[in-house]
Amino acid sequence: MTDTYTSYAAVGDSFTEGVGDPGPDGAFVGWADRLAVLLDDRVPEHSFRYANLAVRGKLLDQIVADQVPRAKELGPDVVTFAAGGNDIIRPGTDPDEVAERFESAVADLASAVGTVVVTTGFDTRGVPLLKHLRGKIATYNGHVRAVADRYGCPVLDLWSLKSVQDRRAWDADRLHLSPEGHTRVAMRAGQVLGIEVPADPEQPWPPLPPRGPLEGRRDDIHWAREHLVPWIGRRLRGESSGDHVAAKRPDLMPLL
Repeated sequence: MTDTYTSYAAVGDSFTEGVGDPGPDGAFVGWADRLAVLLDDRVPEHSFRYANLAVRGKLLDQIVADQVPRAKELGPDVVTFAAGGNDIIRPGTDPDEVAERFESAVADLASAVGTVVVTTGFDTRGVPLLKHLRGKIATYNGHVRAVADRYGCPVLDLWSLKSVQDRRAWDADRLHLSPEGHTRVAMRAGQVLGIEVPADPEQPWPPLPPRGPLEGRRDDIHWAREHLVPWIGRRLRGESSGDHVAAKRPDLMPLL
C-alpha cells in the first residue's frame, strides 16, 4: 500500500464530521480532519486536497444518496467510508440487511476512487445508552470486515481500539468522541494507511483519581438531563441532529 496520498474525501455521519471535537472557530474538527493533516504532511506543500462530506445524524441510505455520488465525482486517492451506525442503533433494524446495503455502496465507491477505507463500530460495553446493542454492533462489524475482504479495503477497526474504552475518549454526551478520542482514531487511521504517526493511539491514559459512587450518580443524572432526554425527544419527534446541516468541506481543497 502506498503511503503517499494527494487527495482524500471523508464520507459518513457525526463521527466523521467530528462532533465532540470543536475547533477554535466553533466548527467541528474530528478524526478525519486530523488524518488529513497527517496525510498533508507527507506530500509537497499545497499539493494535498481534502473534502469532508459527512453530516451528523445521517442514515446509511442518506449517505449513499447524498455523499457517495459526490465522492465518486471528486475521485480522490482515498475515501474513508463510515456509515450504518445510526441505522444499527435504531430499534428493529437488521444488521444483516444494513450490511447488504453497505456492501453495495462499497462496491460502487471502489469502482470509482482509489483506496476505500471502511470503518467498524465501537465496542459499546461502557456506553450506558448503547451497551445493550453490543451484539448487534458486533454482527454488523463482522459483515464490514467480510466486505472489506471482498473488495480489498483497509479496515479502521474501532472495536479493537482499546484506548477509547476510557471515558476521557468520549464527549459529555457519551455518544461522540472527545478531542483526544478523535486524535487517537486519527492516528489509528494513519497506521491503517501505512503512514508514520506522531504517537501510539493505544498509549496509556494518565491515572485518574478515584471516584466515589455519589459522584458517579451525580454525573449520570446530569448526563440524563442534558443529553439523554433531548436525544430521546428528537427520536420521538422524528428529528435528526443533521437536519439543515450541510457538509463542511464539499469540495477537494488544500488545507490552510
